[in-house]
Amino acid sequence: MIFTRTPSLLALAITLAASHSVSAADKHFNRIASFAIPSNMAEGEDRSRETSAEIIAASGDGMTLVYSDSPLGVIGRIDISDPANPQPLGNIDVGGEPTAVTVLGNIAYAGVNTSVSYSEPSGQLLTIDIESGEILASCPLNGQPDSVVASAAPEGRFVAVAIENERDEDAGDGRVPQMPGGSVALVEINDAGEVNCNSLLYADVTGLAEIAPEDPEPEFVDINALGEIAVTLQENNHLAVIDHAGKVVSHFSAGAVDLDGIDASDDGALLFNEQQAQRLREPDALQWIDSDHFAIANEGDMDGGSRGWSIFHKSGRLVYESGADFEHAVIEVGHYPDKRSDAKGSEPEGMEFAVFDDTPYVFLLSERGSLVAVYEVSNPAEPQLSQLLPSGLSPEGAVAIPSRGLLATANETDLGEEGGPRSHVMIYQYQDSPAVYPTLTSAGSDELIGWGALSGMVAANGVLYAVNDSFYSAQPRIFTIDPSTSPARITAALDVTRDGEPALGLDMEGITTDGEGGFWVASEGNDKGLANTLYHVGADGEIDQGIALPEVLAQQALKWGLEGVTRIDNQLWLTVQRPWKDDPEGMAKLLRYDLDSGEWGAVHYPLDRVDEGWVGLSEITAYQGDLYLIERDNRIGADAQVKQVTRVALEGLAPAPLGGELPVVEKHRVRDLIPDLASYNGFVVDKIEGMAINEQGHAWLVSDNDGVDDSSGETYFWSIPLE
Repeated sequence: MIFTRTPSLLALAITLAASHSVSAADKHFNRIASFAIPSNMAEGEDRSRETSAEIIAASGDGMTLVYSDSPLGVIGRIDISDPANPQPLGNIDVGGEPTAVTVLGNIAYAGVNTSVSYSEPSGQLLTIDIESGEILASCPLNGQPDSVVASAAPEGRFVAVAIENERDEDAGDGRVPQMPGGSVALVEINDAGEVNCNSLLYADVTGLAEIAPEDPEPEFVDINALGEIAVTLQENNHLAVIDHAGKVVSHFSAGAVDLDGIDASDDGALLFNEQQAQRLREPDALQWIDSDHFAIANEGDMDGGSRGWSIFHKSGRLVYESGADFEHAVIEVGHYPDKRSDAKGSEPEGMEFAVFDDTPYVFLLSERGSLVAVYEVSNPAEPQLSQLLPSGLSPEGAVAIPSRGLLATANETDLGEEGGPRSHVMIYQYQDSPAVYPTLTSAGSDELIGWGALSGMVAANGVLYAVNDSFYSAQPRIFTIDPSTSPARITAALDVTRDGEPALGLDMEGITTDGEGGFWVASEGNDKGLANTLYHVGADGEIDQGIALPEVLAQQALKWGLEGVTRIDNQLWLTVQRPWKDDPEGMAKLLRYDLDSGEWGAVHYPLDRVDEGWVGLSEITAYQGDLYLIERDNRIGADAQVKQVTRVALEGLAPAPLGGELPVVEKHRVRDLIPDLASYNGFVVDKIEGMAINEQGHAWLVSDNDGVDDSSGETYFWSIPLE
């Protein structure tokens, strides 16, 4: 499914950014389209099968993208002659597992893994005509290929292949050495553009590293303008530079980094107060940024992963080290993957380099944060972070097309079998316009504030307050948001506590003010013993009262419960997300609780119907005598049908006592949110969870990014008119 930005939201984003950003006149990269990988399957194929766009390249004229798709065993092609409207060109079966692809002109060179086992690795290097899809030539390789890059250096055109012969993580405690060792294959390209198998040679990179020198595992290769090949030996934590003849020119350890201010514990809380000393870089991707310097993405594998990136001179001199700075930038925009805290954090893996309008950029891909960091590297010793771009799930590869002002990422994760997002290719354009993303950030706060999984909002005193849900079970928080800037800014985080300790056992889905500086919070129950409960939270974050649902209501509860709360004078209105046991089909309850009398009442809300999945309520907000609600389905992307704001008039509405027949309210649709979500040019996200309306009638909405767990991590925060 392909989405393009609607003029109204783009104009709004540009207006807001121009009003609040001093750099609005600068050029920025903005996503203009996305392409769902199943779209490339032929008519009649089973599009529910797993796909995975991993390594991506572009034709010489920049009109076609090609990518490797390992699960399908194909090289996919996308027509981007109109980059905002990419079209499928179909798949090319390569007879094995494609691991990488590179392009010169209209010819693609693909590495294909044909290994029967880890101990008997083998592969092929294919020459493919992009336009026709014909395989023109094939060279057998003596091992399993990983990275592939082609060069048109003055010394002659050739292809370099990292022969990794990857380790078996289930053998030998998952350690190296595991023979056979890897190498770097070099093969010339003839005048017809085909690889000349007779020229194939293998550069020997054994005996270089301190770690398992007999078992080098080359991970990634890149070639500079001089025809020199830089190689990462990831598991060996080593780097090498090889000339066109296969001679090792220089080699050196990738070294280690002392990290400070990180979260190294998977504990359901975003606490950045830990350290890791001498963390091995263990780099994955690398890119030359000129003939003397190359950058590496320090993903890590066995014992390392320094959560950032580095720049080396080819002689081995370290020129730049990001330390924890890259990860801190990921944290500020809500993309930090807490469940990876005890592993490799944001996990920078892929990388691209290109020059746009005479400005050199490194594009660093966070695999687990599903984000692209754009760094200006005019001075290799002082890179400057200029942007953070949203991507699909797990960006693995990227390709820049400066001649057309384009960048594309290949995002490998496919959650189609779980009803989640599919693998996508995302396309960005270098524009004379402000950055559209992020829409919300904690950058500029007095402390480093991690955030995510925002689920409910309320407006008060010129700011907004938002809560996180049970994803951060050990750190329930109320965030203060300043919506007057673009992006909006989280300025403070208040811990919700019991007896001064984090209030465990909450699933905060709704928040409203109490009119006296404190809050009422709706905590959703589930089928694992957590009860639906109203909590009063003081201005200091301490819970001083809990109100359980009456038994007549609680005994009807199912796992989906309270999803929002709003206050009108001394009455609280709450939403139940979906029908409970005593509700008619297609009806969800709106509850009213009188704070003075303690009495409960309810009405029924008619939910829209969909062909698949479910529809429920995510939020409730009172404004000028009416209730505004978020009603949504649980579908993603092209399958989304219902994402909307509705209004229920309170005038004449009389909730009935619990346990009997309930009146049915009349709802009016205020806004279809699907065009708003599609305007960000990714896939339509599932969860629109929060809405706040201030006294002037300005309404804001926010999506829940699920804590970046099986999610792209993208949070959309935007304003809409109520009428």
